[in-house]
Amino acid sequence: MSELVKLSAAEMAAKIKSKEVSSRELVEAHLEVIKAAEPSIKAFLKVSGDQALEQADAFDAKSDEEKAQLPELAGVPIAIKDMIVTKGIETTAASKILEGWVPPYDATVIEKLKAAGMPLLGKTNLDEFAQGSSTEHSAYQTTHNPWDTERVPGGSGGGSAAAVAAFEAPLALGTDTGGSIRQPGSLTGTVGVKPTYGGVSRFGAIAMASSLDQIGPCSRTVLDAALLQEVIGGHDKRDSTSIPEGPRPMVAAAREGMKRDLKGLKVGLIKELGGEGFQPGVMARFN
Repeated sequence: MSELVKLSAAEMAAKIKSKEVSSRELVEAHLEVIKAAEPSIKAFLKVSGDQALEQADAFDAKSDEEKAQLPELAGVPIAIKDMIVTKGIETTAASKILEGWVPPYDATVIEKLKAAGMPLLGKTNLDEFAQGSSTEHSAYQTTHNPWDTERVPGGSGGGSAAAVAAFEAPLALGTDTGGSIRQPGSLTGTVGVKPTYGGVSRFGAIAMASSLDQIGPCSRTVLDAALLQEVIGGHDKRDSTSIPEGPRPMVAAAREGMKRDLKGLKVGLIKELGGEGFQPGVMARFN
């Protein structure tokens, strides 16, 4: 495994900016990991390697002036939960109902990723139409937790979380209705965020429960999640629930938080969270 894939997305972006590495090299490194890991992890339903390499080459061909106008994550590859519509790449929501459907348009978040010069590595597995919490209920395959392939990665977006945890992708997008980004993040040791409803456009997100659904970032660090949120967030007139105000400065907040320690921090503990039904190791870690 190339050491490149073990970097955070922010570190990858810094190496691109300093010309230590190209976007193509990053895509190639991740495609190698995907090829080696997928037989056991099964995070991806569709790997769009050719398209990702084309997108990386297009980014690498830009001038320094053009690159300077792009977001910080420009050139860094990303995986996409197959609940999000992608032009030219099969989108199934992990259901045989949509098998073979190649959308003629992109979701707003995909338009933003492409405009940012971020290559799309492929579409990740989920519980069919996001109905589930383990990624065992896909119509195509069961995704396994990279830390222990006998265990589940959570759901419904277990494919995105597993891909990030297994270094198959530095970043991924998920959708969260009642925990489908956050719960897989917990089970795979990754960072999963459900943004404030309306903070990210839902245009092009296949609905599970549209009054609750929200697209959000999956990453390995809080800073990477903040950087991705600032790429995908913002108002969209095609989504009637989109918040008119622009996104808050999450990257600045994340970087400020990295400078702090936990001295003096108080944590409130809910007494009822204990009791029966928890494995001893889980309770020990919790306490």
